[in-house]
Amino acid sequence: MAVGAYPDAVLAATRSVAGDRPVLVIGAGVAGLAAIRLLAAAGCPVLVAADRPVTAALPDRAVPIGNPVELPAGVGLVVTSPGVRPAAALPAAAVAAGVEVIGETELAWRIDVALPVRRPWLVVTGTNGKTTTTGMLESILRKAGLSVTACGNIGWPVIDAVADRGQQVIAVELSSFQLSAAPSLRPWAGAVLNVAEDHLDWHGTMADYAAAKARALTGEVAVAVRDDARAAALLDASPARRRVGVTGRVPADGSLGVLDGMLVDRAFFSGELLPAAAVRPPGGHNVTNALTAAALALSLAEVDAEAVAAGLRAFRPGGHRNVRVAEVGGVEWIDDSKATNPHAAAASLAAYPSVVWIAGGQLKGAAVDDLVMAVRGRLRAVVLLGVDGPVIERALSRHAPDVPRRTVPAPDDGPMEAPAVMQAAVRAAADLARPGDTVLLAPAAASLDMFASYAARGEAFASAVAALPAGRGRR
Repeated sequence: MAVGAYPDAVLAATRSVAGDRPVLVIGAGVAGLAAIRLLAAAGCPVLVAADRPVTAALPDRAVPIGNPVELPAGVGLVVTSPGVRPAAALPAAAVAAGVEVIGETELAWRIDVALPVRRPWLVVTGTNGKTTTTGMLESILRKAGLSVTACGNIGWPVIDAVADRGQQVIAVELSSFQLSAAPSLRPWAGAVLNVAEDHLDWHGTMADYAAAKARALTGEVAVAVRDDARAAALLDASPARRRVGVTGRVPADGSLGVLDGMLVDRAFFSGELLPAAAVRPPGGHNVTNALTAAALALSLAEVDAEAVAAGLRAFRPGGHRNVRVAEVGGVEWIDDSKATNPHAAAASLAAYPSVVWIAGGQLKGAAVDDLVMAVRGRLRAVVLLGVDGPVIERALSRHAPDVPRRTVPAPDDGPMEAPAVMQAAVRAAADLARPGDTVLLAPAAASLDMFASYAARGEAFASAVAALPAGRGRR
């Protein structure tokens, strides 16, 4: 939102939250810049700490101070961007000085609470499926006639959504990073899809990671997928007045699930929603994603079963999430580059009976033994790439030694650049695949060891498949 376009009520609420002393914003990425712009527009003195030059992007009232390790004198509040670890030097110095450290999401929440008319927040979190579920939720709410644009980790900063008074609902995807820095957040309804090993290099322990996710369940309505044991435990421990379970099986009273191939609600109005086969993208995990989106939406009086069905039918998934790239000689090629951790890869692999699996990248401290044991019966072969490809290879040696596998060298092991690595991986997969197989890019790892993003990795995969010589993959 452009400076000067903020409503007066939003500016007044921002001033009341920020106080009179300078606010230090750490990080000037998408979320950080959104906070800086609003604080500056409200007349708050703003200092900006960043590890890259940002002067050209800043409003006049914001003063860049480089990347210090000591807290500047006079700072009354610190707002950190999602990727800044609490143990980093500057936030740690603030805590030691008794200065409060919050995230952009917490700042947005406090501003919204200070506004004359508050809107319901519907929060989606989980290790995997957040973006798909939040997109489904947005589609349902729009079919119910509500003005809403999904925000948060999905792309649009929460600050900008709160500042837009046309938003009738704040439908927000939040990562564990964002939740960990939002201590007072109490959404109307929040959901935890699943909790699996991820970002342990940031949180340190699974307990801390799960505790961050649990903050989504502290409002009036808590929703969680009971098929995931950790998510179910968080739901059982939630202080919410109403707790709603979601399952891919027949639901108990007070839950949503699947009965005779239909998505069924037994929590809000007790009835059918739509056929499970109509959910896109396909897969059992996306069925529970759809049910979770339905539960959050139905917690609002404005939403009914018809809006849920219409919204789910209208939803179109984002790229690189179980996207069919091609079919060549009876072999299907699927891009699920968004499967950036073992839990996501397991859900993806479970959708296909015979797979040539392309895997590897940055595991971020996650173990893969359970994943390999769970999917080994589906594996025709495995092609490994990336910095942690050897970790997956060792797990395969332990738990699936008879599965053929090939390793493609990382760029710094030879002259190949990242696209060439993917081309080599795709050619190897084509050699190993047989008619009826699925070649699945579900790396179980992040992409930044070789690619700019998971999207860039998926695009390289699609390009490499398109460049296969005629007849490759045919048997």
